[in-house]
Formats: sequence, C-alpha cells, structure tokens
Amino acid sequence: MDANALSPEFSALASLCQQSFFLSVAGDTPSAVTAPWCLTVLAPEVEAAQLEKLAVFLRECQWQPVTVDILAARADCRVLRLQLEGDIAFAAARLALLELGQELGLELVLQAGDTQRAPKLACFDMDSTLIQAEVIDELAKIAGVGDQVAEITLSAMRGELDFQQSFRKRMSLLKGFTEASLAEIAPRIPLMPGAQRLLLALRALGCKTAILSGGFTYFAHYLQDNHLAVDFVHANQLEFNGGALTGGVIDPIVDGARKALLLQEIAAELALPLDQVIAVGDGANDLPMLSLGALGIAFHAKPKVRAEAPQAIDGFGLDAALYLFGLNDRQIAQLLGE
Repeated sequence: MDANALSPEFSALASLCQQSFFLSVAGDTPSAVTAPWCLTVLAPEVEAAQLEKLAVFLRECQWQPVTVDILAARADCRVLRLQLEGDIAFAAARLALLELGQELGLELVLQAGDTQRAPKLACFDMDSTLIQAEVIDELAKIAGVGDQVAEITLSAMRGELDFQQSFRKRMSLLKGFTEASLAEIAPRIPLMPGAQRLLLALRALGCKTAILSGGFTYFAHYLQDNHLAVDFVHANQLEFNGGALTGGVIDPIVDGARKALLLQEIAAELALPLDQVIAVGDGANDLPMLSLGALGIAFHAKPKVRAEAPQAIDGFGLDAALYLFGLNDRQIAQLLGE
C-alpha cells in the first residue's frame, strides 16, 4: 500500500519517524518479525500529537523502531505494530508503557518478538472474559443475596480474599437455587464482544482452546455446546440434591493455582512447550496462569491485574488479541471467511 494512501494520523507517524526506521505498510501480509521486541498500539482513533509523544518516549528510552506495520485502520480501530531494537527490561518497560498509554489515551502492548505468532493452546477465564457477567453474582441476584455475594466476589477479584474461602462462602448463600432456574439463565448470559471471532480464528489457526474457570462447568459446557469453539473445559462442579443446590462445593476448587496447574497439564498432554501457550483473564485468580505462557493477556481487568499481567487489552473486544499474533485485518477476515 502506498504511504500516501494512509489515513492522516498514520501518515503523521511515518513523517515523524521516517529518519529513524523503515516504514512497511501492511497489505496482504505484515512484515516478518526480526526484532527482539514488538510494541502494538491500539486505539479507536489516533492523533498526530499522540504519535509524536510516543516517538519522543521511544527516543528517550533509546528503543529503536526498525519496522512499523499497520494491522488495522478502520474508523473505530487503529492498530499499529512497531518492531523495536534496544536494551529493554520487560517488567519496567511494561509499567512505563502502561502509564504512558493512560496519559496518551492509547493501549501500548509490549511483547517479545518471537511471541508474535499464533499459539498452539489458548486458555481462557470464563466470567467477565468470555462472557459479560460473573455468573455467581447473577445467580445471587435471583436468589435475593446479590449484594452479599457481589461484595465477596469483588474482594476476591481484587485479591483481598482467598479465592477458595470466598467461593465456599458464596456457594453457601446459594443453597436451594434450583437446576431449572439455571437452565433458564444460561441462554440469557451475554457473550463478550469478539469472543466468537477469536475462538473461531484460533480454531482456523489450528490452536486448541480451553476454559479454565473459577465459575461453573454447567455454564462452561453450555457455551461449548452452543456458542464457542472450545476444546477443553475445567471449572467448578455444582452440587445438587433433589434438583437444588446444596450450598456445598465439590473439590477440587478451580482457583488461581489450579488454573496454572491445569494449563501446564493440558500443554503437557498436547506435548506443547509453554512458549506456544497463551492465557487470557481478568481477575487476580488469573494471574498465576497469565504468568506462564508466551502471552498473558489481562482483558478488561481490575487495576491490580492490569499492573501485574504481562500484557493487557482494555478498550476492545477479545478478538483484538489476534493483533498480538501479528495478524492484520485482511488475514483475520480470510481466516473467518468474511
């Protein structure tokens, strides 16, 4: 694509940086990744002033951009990928970019260059990641204990309470909830925007997918059977007696430690090294698995999780993760037959 055909903001970036790196505009295929680091810039709109401040930041850090690709240039989604050379200490750089992104109104996602590829296994949290709800909170509202359970849930997600203890406490408040009511609720739980596109694209790429959830197998299997291309499901089993919840739990509870263990066990079963695995989640109990693979993406996450996770996506749907695999919009559309 001719650089003159770019939207003004991307032309501005080319003008600002043309003396310091080679501009490669994504057409059919983005540039091959050869640099040790990739920085992905995501925003609904991008202004020249934002790009100028980003260029200044990179220069001050002595991070040398060597190639830039435009992965998306739609009216509501601009995605730019810069390949970077430089002595980058990932942990400190990630936090600096998080702060800069908040200041500029951009999402700035740093990753090792060799992780810009499709994974072989992708593991997902379910509640508030694949679906737009915390299911246990929705059940509690119907049972009349919504405020009590929601407060416990929030405390657990913020990392203030032990997940296992909070889970047992919440389940005890749901004693008597009927299985018939669960069947009515399941179809009404909204999917997270982009969830279906991401999972279908992953399947087309030959990637296996898993739900590793502190929620319930009842709802995870419903998603697998009706909406989402998922290969493995691991979540908490509901205990019934006479068609109603007992208020008890069936061990083992899927907490943060177990999610990490399950990710490793599935990878081992598939004979995959962890550098071919990614994880996506939003809560504190997802951090153990987010720290294991090639990418650990905090999705619409709480501040604590966003600050600790290796990568984060906040203002877009789940399918924005596809840009972190080095795919552009044309390639994604081809994968999905759009």
